[in-house]
Amino acid sequence: MTVTSPTALVVVDAQNSFLHAEGGNFWPDAPSVVEPLQRLLDRARSAPTLIVHLADRHRPDVRDSEFDRLPRHCVVSEFDAEFYDGFGPAPDATAGHEIVIEKRRYSGFFGTDLALVLHEHAITEIVLGGVKTNVCVRATATDAFGHGLRVTVPREAVASNRPQLHAASLEDIDRYIGTVVEMDAALDALSQSP
Repeated sequence: MTVTSPTALVVVDAQNSFLHAEGGNFWPDAPSVVEPLQRLLDRARSAPTLIVHLADRHRPDVRDSEFDRLPRHCVVSEFDAEFYDGFGPAPDATAGHEIVIEKRRYSGFFGTDLALVLHEHAITEIVLGGVKTNVCVRATATDAFGHGLRVTVPREAVASNRPQLHAASLEDIDRYIGTVVEMDAALDALSQSP
């Protein structure tokens, strides 16, 4: 499938660490994003839409300064680093239609080729969902804005274990960075023709 839509879906850290009950960073409300994210994926897969699966992954036995702020997590080849069941590229994904970008910092743009990939596909807008709202989602949204992209965040498709920071981050994203919308508007954005 040739990607022709100017809108990409970016799914942030849909991994066992956060979404699986046995994950190291799981919290009880985290699975609330699973169904909304699946709806976004289903819509994007049915359209000529680029899908980017961001994965928080850290190298084993290599010092990582992120661990100065957070406990060791999402180490490559460990359970927590793997995509949660139903996430990551579909087994039959068309080459180039769904890609994985590994990141070692909160933002999907920092130290990765995400901006280059989006530019090469003539993407002008991203629909952004995943976890956590106040950390990796917000950092990725901020950098997307800095790269001149329009940012759409469906409120049902993001979550955090800090409700007050989740709410504050959505307010800031909507005020300064992009647009926070209901699911129907996000699904419509993924359906738009070029």
